[in-house]
Amino acid sequence: MTTERPARSSDPSRSALDRLVPSGGAVFAERFWGRAPLLATVEERSGDTFADLFDVAAADELLTHRGLRTPFLRMAKQGTTVPESAFTARGGVGAGIADQVDPDKVRRLFADGTSIVLQALHRTWEPVARFAQDLAAELGHPTQVNSYITPADNRGFEAHYDVHDVFVLQIHGTKHWVIHPPVLDRPQRDEPWNDRAGRVREASSAAPLLDTVLRPGDVLYLPRGFIHSARACGGTSVHLTIGIHPWTGQHVTSALLTATGRRLHDDPRVRTSLPVGIDPGEGEALRPEVERLREVLLDAVRTLDADAVLDTLAEQARDAQRADALPPLAQLDAADTLAPTSRVRLRRHLLVRLEDTDDGTLVTSRIGVVRLEADAAAVLQRLLEGRELTAREAGHGGGISAVADLVRQGLLEVLP
Repeated sequence: MTTERPARSSDPSRSALDRLVPSGGAVFAERFWGRAPLLATVEERSGDTFADLFDVAAADELLTHRGLRTPFLRMAKQGTTVPESAFTARGGVGAGIADQVDPDKVRRLFADGTSIVLQALHRTWEPVARFAQDLAAELGHPTQVNSYITPADNRGFEAHYDVHDVFVLQIHGTKHWVIHPPVLDRPQRDEPWNDRAGRVREASSAAPLLDTVLRPGDVLYLPRGFIHSARACGGTSVHLTIGIHPWTGQHVTSALLTATGRRLHDDPRVRTSLPVGIDPGEGEALRPEVERLREVLLDAVRTLDADAVLDTLAEQARDAQRADALPPLAQLDAADTLAPTSRVRLRRHLLVRLEDTDDGTLVTSRIGVVRLEADAAAVLQRLLEGRELTAREAGHGGGISAVADLVRQGLLEVLP
């Protein structure tokens, strides 16, 4: 079995994480990851304001010309979410879908103090998508990106915590942030802040852990659970929030239980019916069966092949992110006109795994499962390290037809 090495930043001289934290990835991982907030100012970050990722013009482009639909946009004012009908409408002849963003409604609401949330920019805005994928590959944890656009002297949401870590990238204007310690240590996905709204309100009224104003180019890292609120200062504020959904020990233990359950499915000790007369409502009567089956379960966990657990986790990782988006028409044309000197590489963020079987090589990736013959599998194997090769080099004397077929299947990318 062979697995690709995760693709790193498209700029090898400066990783995505290095752009965010001037101290470097190693220091961040040791001192801050999942532990403590980190503020990195634009001066500490060498003046980088993320102009290549997003700006006000990009927000206007998305709101005006991209045909956004809910849930790619939501709006909120002073902690209250605005109904979708207040900022959406039908698009007229040939575009009658009712939940399309209406830029005129958005303009009126924003002028009245309502904040805009552009959701899932990792799906709708290419520069952000590439950065988010690079960061996810570097961290090893899935990412998502929203943009929060707040009118002057307003806040969109009340003090709350998130169940994922975040990097806040201030893009335009300034925003006043107030941070308080958690009321729940490292909350999980099923432990949202509104279940503890009273404790959150009480904690947010105490002296803050951090009180700061973010300027364009400033970055704030918050581990999950840290309570935060933010208000735009003198003008419109635009920031990106990169949400990081950390893999935790809970994922591993859940995978252990899932793999164990699969293994026990055909075990006669589990399939056997409980005795006649057993009433689950009478706990003591069932106790001997609980003790017996607990030993069965513990034995199954102790003797479980770790590969079964790793396979479950790998499946979750493939589902958590998409492969790098490729233009289908351009890539099909490139495959049809492939020349020996054309440069190709493995599609980025594909998370591909090769497994030799009696019927060929089974390839599992984020775009599905395919079975390859020996020549195509050999091409893929040469490109697993993320190298760029000519089609002739990738084909290794076996012709370029196998290379072209892999491009058509979406496993390889022809470079410009």
